[in-house]
Amino acid sequence: MSVETDTPERARPEPIRAVPVRHPGRWVAVAVIGVLVAMFVHLLVTNKAFNWSFMVDEMFRPPIMEGVRGSLALLVTAMLIGVGLGVVIAIMRLSENPILRGVAWAYTWFFRAVPRLVLAILFGNLGILWARIEFGLPFDRQIGALFGVDDFEARLFGFSSVDILTGFVAGMLALGLSEAAYMAEIVRAGIQSVDEGQTEAAQALGMRRGQILRRIVLPQAMRVIVPPTGNETIAMLKDTSLVAFVPVSAELFFQLRAVGSRTFQVFPMLVAATIWYLLLTSVLLVGQYYLERHFSKGVGRSGRARTRLRAITAESGGTTGKAGGA
Repeated sequence: MSVETDTPERARPEPIRAVPVRHPGRWVAVAVIGVLVAMFVHLLVTNKAFNWSFMVDEMFRPPIMEGVRGSLALLVTAMLIGVGLGVVIAIMRLSENPILRGVAWAYTWFFRAVPRLVLAILFGNLGILWARIEFGLPFDRQIGALFGVDDFEARLFGFSSVDILTGFVAGMLALGLSEAAYMAEIVRAGIQSVDEGQTEAAQALGMRRGQILRRIVLPQAMRVIVPPTGNETIAMLKDTSLVAFVPVSAELFFQLRAVGSRTFQVFPMLVAATIWYLLLTSVLLVGQYYLERHFSKGVGRSGRARTRLRAITAESGGTTGKAGGA
């Protein structure tokens, strides 16, 4: 005997009504930013203090372009000194020799503590200490007096400090030596970011310390070193304006300020300086981007790699499903 039971059909749920989340604060922020941008553009267009025609006409003249070349020359030479010396000081900081570590620490302590403007002016006045710099046997006259020779001199060559320590050289040394202290800490952090196991494995293979540093450690440390080095390069470009107080005439800010003082158009030339530094910094940012991308190869996943990985995963998953179904 069978008993039939009627089960009522389950009612279908109503479709979900998705209500988008409201963000009124965002629209208020957009409106405020739009008003501020419009006010700023109106200021640039209508205020005659900018004197755009005069600014554009003057900021590309030969004296200004000479200042641009001088600033770029200071940037390149100072960064070469800073990076090269910074690597040496970083290796000294990581050395097992306590004397080398102490000298490197004292160097970084001094040059990180003294402002670059003070260093630039100090190096510009080093001629006060030495009117003439000569190379040869020290204490030659005292040695000659011991043997009864009054005019004994054992000096190979010399030069006047005024001829060598020009404004450009003084500014280059001040900026480069100061940058070396900061680069030393950046390089040291990059070297310490590499796993010590790789150094131990390289030592087990019989590689020397110099080979390990050059072939194993530094290539991997560059991924950590490049981004802050790019920031330091941009900061160095801006700090080249400090050598105008040495003074260095072949410098961008010095030339722009000279034009402003000569024509009594100081504010337009300050705006021109801002535009020039923005343009040069933008070029450096592009270079930093490609350097970071180059040294980041093999680390992490780019968007293309993630897309390819998803495609391979989906393909393998589909094949597995078919096999399982069969």
